[in-house]
Amino acid sequence: MRRMITCILICITLFSCKQEIIDEGVVARVNDNYLYASDLNTVLPEGLSKEDSLLYRNNYIKVWATKELMLEKARINVEDDNNEIEKLVREYEEELLIDRYKKALLQQELDTVITEQDLDLYYDSNKNVYRLNEDLIQLKYIHFSADLSDKKELIKLFKSDKDEDLQVLTERELEFYSFTFNDSIWVNYNEVEKKLSFLKEEQNLKKNQFIQKEDSLGVYLLTVRDILHRNEVAPKSYVIPTIRQMILHKRKLELMNSIEKTIIVDAIKNKKFEQY
Repeated sequence: MRRMITCILICITLFSCKQEIIDEGVVARVNDNYLYASDLNTVLPEGLSKEDSLLYRNNYIKVWATKELMLEKARINVEDDNNEIEKLVREYEEELLIDRYKKALLQQELDTVITEQDLDLYYDSNKNVYRLNEDLIQLKYIHFSADLSDKKELIKLFKSDKDEDLQVLTERELEFYSFTFNDSIWVNYNEVEKKLSFLKEEQNLKKNQFIQKEDSLGVYLLTVRDILHRNEVAPKSYVIPTIRQMILHKRKLELMNSIEKTIIVDAIKNKKFEQY
């Protein structure tokens, strides 16, 4: 009788545990490790269809189970007599903590404001470093249909340097196949040549050169404001993004060096660090 009661209690306990697992939303088990529905919900991409969600769910469970089973086999079969793995884990944890601490310090202390004076100073000090590995060009151009009745007027407006004439062209943008009026920007010449194939026929483009071409696709008007060739010093405006990155990188290094020195000095002062 006592044995029967014990069996009944064990069954009740096992049923209770199983019921508890079900209630907690367990979707898979490997030995004593459980994968919960809440774990899946955190990684499941939004916007999937019902079928795709099911495929993703099943694949995630399979990957999770494979990892757990591989870990089990690894723990049984891989020897770590010298605690090498434990040492590597500890070193990784230390590096991760220090890295996050440094990022937090940089976020709080780093001066990210870069003035025009900062850019000028850095560019002037490192000008020769920024040599072009491509040709650059400043230009304005329009491409329009040869059937436009006032073609001569458009050419006249395009050649003009007056702001009011440029404004007239801007107001007629919808009549052009393509255009660019901002000739203060440096652009990659090869990219321009791909778009305006007639430039392949032009040799030795010059500053302030005007080009007019007409073919079955329409009329092209182009003015070269300036051109720079490979190995020439890159203009400041073209390398500003790179300069910003370099200035910030330099500031990060200087800030971290300062922080590390301060930590050492404080530790010596407070007798936390001694060198024998």
